[in-house]
Amino acid sequence: MAVSFDPLGGGENSASDPIPEEGRGPSAIGESGRDSQSPPQGWRSAFTRAFARFFPAALAFALLLLVWEFYARLGGIAPTVLPAPSRVLEQAWENRAALAENTLPTIRATLAGFACSLIAAFALSALVDFLAPLRRALFPLLIASQTLPLVAIAPLVVLWFGFGLLPKILLVALVTFFPMMVALVEGYAATSAEISQMLAAMGAGRWRIFWLARLPSALPYFFAGLRISITYAVVGAIFAEYAGAAKGLGIYMLSAKNNFRPDLVLAAVAVSSALTLALFGLAVVVQRLAMPWERAGRNRKAEASERRS
Repeated sequence: MAVSFDPLGGGENSASDPIPEEGRGPSAIGESGRDSQSPPQGWRSAFTRAFARFFPAALAFALLLLVWEFYARLGGIAPTVLPAPSRVLEQAWENRAALAENTLPTIRATLAGFACSLIAAFALSALVDFLAPLRRALFPLLIASQTLPLVAIAPLVVLWFGFGLLPKILLVALVTFFPMMVALVEGYAATSAEISQMLAAMGAGRWRIFWLARLPSALPYFFAGLRISITYAVVGAIFAEYAGAAKGLGIYMLSAKNNFRPDLVLAAVAVSSALTLALFGLAVVVQRLAMPWERAGRNRKAEASERRS
């Protein structure tokens, strides 16, 4: 072993280990051992933030179910008027085959209608952004379309287009299209003028500027509109099924109501709520995948706030 003399300490150290172990900083030793004994700080802070975000809502929901259960059982109310949550859950499990059979058509109509709405929102928002006169011509009509009561227009759409999938797709697209289009148009308008001018000075055409600057700037606005629209999609499909369908959650609710089975109505409502929450969560996941920089920025701000506190 090669030996070196320490003129200050008077001792001998290995040439391959010139710094005494007790004088090393935390970056030299101890980090691997500490990391293996406890989870990384980032995971702990992420878990703390997730718990702080979801626990109050979960607690409030659990308390609501508990109050409902006690009120339905001890209030002397007939199950045909207000069934307890436990009865709703029991009947949902006993009728799970019928619920699943009627859920699939609703999912199919919801996804197909929302896909058409998404494509139409992107296409028309791009046309409106390129052609300002088209915006002045179309927006009043689009706003008027949102004033139509769905409960009144749904039977007419079914009468015009039959009892198949098409009227359901059209109704879902009608109720989900407008928020996304308005959000996209507002997002295009929020593009920094300096970025557009710089790209134009570099020789970029109108379409290139739209693709590189205006569309990325509109993404936060688009996903805000997407989350709003996705909550209406299942409701639109159920209204269409109410107006006329062979199968679906809407026709299942109508049949259960006519048979004085509020427990089955509430079971179908719970399924539709679960579908809406699942679609909303999917929209959030897609936003995080499409805009990873936004989540990273929020995490840095949260960590800085935790350090200050």
